[in-house]
Amino acid sequence: MINSTMEKLGKEPSIIRETFAYGCQRKKEIGEDRVFDFSLGNPNVPAPADVNRTIKELIDENSDIYLHGYTAGNGDADARRAIAVDLNRRFGTAFRAENLYMTCGAAASLKISITALCCDGDEFVTFAPFFPEYRVFVETAGAKLVVSQTDPDTFQIDFDRLEEAVTEKTKAVIVNSPNNPSGVVIREEGIRKLADFLQKKEKAYGHTIYLITDEPYRELVYDAEIRVPFVTKYYRDTIVCYSYSKSLSMPGDRIGYILVPDEVDGSADLYAAVCGAGRALGYVCAPALAQHVVERVTGQVSDLSVYKTNRDLLYDALTADGFTCVHPDGAFYLFMKSPVPDAGAFCLKARDYELLIVPADSFGTPGYVRIAYCVTTKQIQDSLPAFKALAAAYGL
Repeated sequence: MINSTMEKLGKEPSIIRETFAYGCQRKKEIGEDRVFDFSLGNPNVPAPADVNRTIKELIDENSDIYLHGYTAGNGDADARRAIAVDLNRRFGTAFRAENLYMTCGAAASLKISITALCCDGDEFVTFAPFFPEYRVFVETAGAKLVVSQTDPDTFQIDFDRLEEAVTEKTKAVIVNSPNNPSGVVIREEGIRKLADFLQKKEKAYGHTIYLITDEPYRELVYDAEIRVPFVTKYYRDTIVCYSYSKSLSMPGDRIGYILVPDEVDGSADLYAAVCGAGRALGYVCAPALAQHVVERVTGQVSDLSVYKTNRDLLYDALTADGFTCVHPDGAFYLFMKSPVPDAGAFCLKARDYELLIVPADSFGTPGYVRIAYCVTTKQIQDSLPAFKALAAAYGL
C-alpha cells in the first residue's frame, strides 16, 4: 500500500506547471518566439550584481566545508543576525538572530509554520484569491482550509465574510500581500482593522489566533504611494514567512526564513515547534551557500523597473481591448476576468492564439485567469496582437 493522498497529489499536478510544460513542448514545435507563455512566476530580471559577485568571493575566499557543509539546523547564526539587523533598520523593530529560522524558500516556511501550529480540529483561514498550495500545506498537516472571499471590486478584505469564516476552531489566518495572483496590496487601514478584529476574537475565544504573513513579494511594488505594511508592527501574534526568490531573483536557490517575534504568545515554545516541524518534515539546514549569500546581500532588491514597464504595457493594452483586469499594486501577475464563466475553457481557447495563461479556479476565484508578466517586454509587445484577436473572438 502507498499513501493515497500523496498519490493523488502526484497525479494531479498544478495547472500552472501543466501549462508551463505544454508551453515548453509547443516552443519545440513552432519556435520560442511564437509562443507567449505567461504561466509561471519565474523572475526574469537578473539578480543584483552583488549576488554573483558575492558567490564568486565566497568560493575564492572560503573552504568547501564552509561553502557546502551543514549549518546549524535553524540556520547559520551570522546569516540570521544579518537578516535581523536589516529588518530592524528598515522597519524599526528589535529582532535578534534567535527570532529567525532559515528555510528552503517561502513554501517551506509556510509548511513548517502550519505544521508547528496544527492540532486536531484546527482550521486555517485565508483570503481568495490565494496560492493553491495553501490548501495542500494545510490539509496535509491535518487541518481544514477555510476560504474567505474578498471584496469583488477591490480584492481587499471583506470583514463581513471574514466574520463568518473565523470561528473558535480558527488557529491562524494566512495573508499574502502583495497577492499572488491579483497583485493587490492590503492597505494599512485593512491591516489595522484585521489586527483589531483578531484581537477581539482572541479574547472572545480565549486562545491565540496567529496571523501568518506570506511575503515573497514584499518588495515588489511599483508606485510610490503604495506601502506594504510590516504586519508585526500591527498585530502581536504574527509569524512572517519570507523568501528571497522574487526580491533577489533567486527562486532556484531555495532560501527564505520564518520570523517568530518575541512578542508572539508563547514565542519560545512556538520557535521550538518550528524547529521540530522542520526536523519532522526533513527541512533541517537550508542550503548553506545561499545562506552565506543572503547574509551579505539581504535588503537588496533586483531592478523592478522591467516589471513596472510590463505591468503598465499589459494592463493598458488588455483593458483597451475590452478585458476587465484588476490593477496590480505589486508582485508580477495580472488578474483578468474571463469573458465567459468557464475560465478553463477560455484558457484553452487562448492556446489557439499561442497565449498560455492560467485559470484561477484553484486560486479560489472561478471566472478569472492569471497572467504572469515576469517575461521580456518584447514578449509582451509581440503578444498584444494575439490578445487583441482573442478579445475580438469573444466580441469585446
